[in-house]
Amino acid sequence: MNLIVAVDANWAIGNKNQLLVRIPNDMKQFRQMTTGKVVVLGRKTLETFPQGLPLKNRTNIILSGNKDYRVKDAVVVHSVEELFEELKQYPAEDVYVIGGDSVYKQLLPYCNVAHVTKIDHAYEADSFFPNLDQDPAWEITADSEEQVYFDITYQFVKYERKS
Repeated sequence: MNLIVAVDANWAIGNKNQLLVRIPNDMKQFRQMTTGKVVVLGRKTLETFPQGLPLKNRTNIILSGNKDYRVKDAVVVHSVEELFEELKQYPAEDVYVIGGDSVYKQLLPYCNVAHVTKIDHAYEADSFFPNLDQDPAWEITADSEEQVYFDITYQFVKYERKS
């Protein structure tokens, strides 16, 4: 299972249920990697999408503790166990965890690849991703050249869990 996330210099991922910054090239990479695949996300993350609707051209699986929660054109599961039962029908390499922080924290132990957009700036934030640079279970296996969007420098970094 994969995950995909954009983090700032402090591994922050959001503030007040919003992304810290929108970088077109990051969004493009996200679309390229997840289109035609399975995305796993939480209810709050879904609510940040345009009109709160599931992402097009993907299988959207929403993890929510609310047993009555329903979403048109998405599968809703209510526990990690139920999620894994649902995911049995898909190849693990086609599954992308896309947030938010509680979903990342619950599913990080089950992910083998992390696609991280590292933004060289510290934003005001209230949600964070675990720092993979400080986790001995993870190693960087690929990274892009540093890129710039206006005054923001960032790079794409691929982490893989050590076997």
